[in-house]
Amino acid sequence: MKKTAVVYWSGTGNTEAMARAVAEGMTAAGAEAVLLTPAEVAPGDLNAYAAIAFGCPAMGAEVREGDFICAKASGDRMKGANVYLDVVSVGATMNIMMAAALADGTTVIENAAKEPHIVDLANFLNSMGANIKGAGTDTIRIFGVDKLHGGTYAIIPDQIEAGTYMAAVAACGGQVLVRGIIPKHMDCITAKLQEMGVQVEEQDDTLLVRRSGKLRRTNVKTLPYPGFPTDMQPQITVALCLAEGTSMVTEGVWDSRYRYVGELTRMGAQIRVEGRSAVIEGVDHLTAASVQAYDLRAGAAMVIAALAAEGTSEVSNVHYIERGYEDIIGKLRNLGAQIDSVECDETVETRQIG
Repeated sequence: MKKTAVVYWSGTGNTEAMARAVAEGMTAAGAEAVLLTPAEVAPGDLNAYAAIAFGCPAMGAEVREGDFICAKASGDRMKGANVYLDVVSVGATMNIMMAAALADGTTVIENAAKEPHIVDLANFLNSMGANIKGAGTDTIRIFGVDKLHGGTYAIIPDQIEAGTYMAAVAACGGQVLVRGIIPKHMDCITAKLQEMGVQVEEQDDTLLVRRSGKLRRTNVKTLPYPGFPTDMQPQITVALCLAEGTSMVTEGVWDSRYRYVGELTRMGAQIRVEGRSAVIEGVDHLTAASVQAYDLRAGAAMVIAALAAEGTSEVSNVHYIERGYEDIIGKLRNLGAQIDSVECDETVETRQIG
């Protein structure tokens, strides 16, 4: 039986590690594999192998990981490449777009994210001299340019920040006017809140959100845009904790995003996690407790839960929350929340809205 040659080039060791894993997997399956670098292969040697597998860094760059991540191009500039994303990822799509804008040649991203801020990033880069086509579709093409120039650009409103305040209204009741948004971007969030009995009225660049009666149960499944955003999953889960009946939230983007559930159960929520789904039995009220934020969106959910709960709660690890919500304490105070920040131990204290 002829052998298979696994030929790789690696600048930092990452591609070498992947090549070794491929060779070991073939050997474990009963095949014979030889690990080689380009310097160890001569053209006349190729006939000795049944197959040849080549491995090199995509776009001519490798990443070294330790306490931080450092991307290193093998030459002066990275090179365009075809990139297929196995999982739709906003962050991956954005980072590839930015890297490819100044790479040599053309880069094609397939199965790209389609969120509004992907389109906005493309518009921003194009305003600075980049050449990006197809943003907002499954396939984005980036034609590398020599340089970018400066400019002035107004970014679009934050869909998730606006949705967080809408979820807070659902959980706490009352009426809030969310201004300076693009209502079309909020459709998937608005639809689910309306299913729960929340009234949402669209007015140009504002949404009037009102909840006076009991919340109704519903089912939510997160999906890539234009589906319900995974970054709104923790926030709407809090509201569903206070809805009548049994609701189900299914995470359709990530394998697991329910670490925060334990914090909600300490406040009296009844949630059972089954794989990618959370089954929520609505309760009459939540009770104050000391809880912590595990990440940005879970932290926002903890604040919503604390505002809706009876009594005084403390939310720790608020640096996660402050990373993605500008002046959240000031905005909530303007809405009548009793909320204070204690910087020394990264704690936010909240009391039930009267």
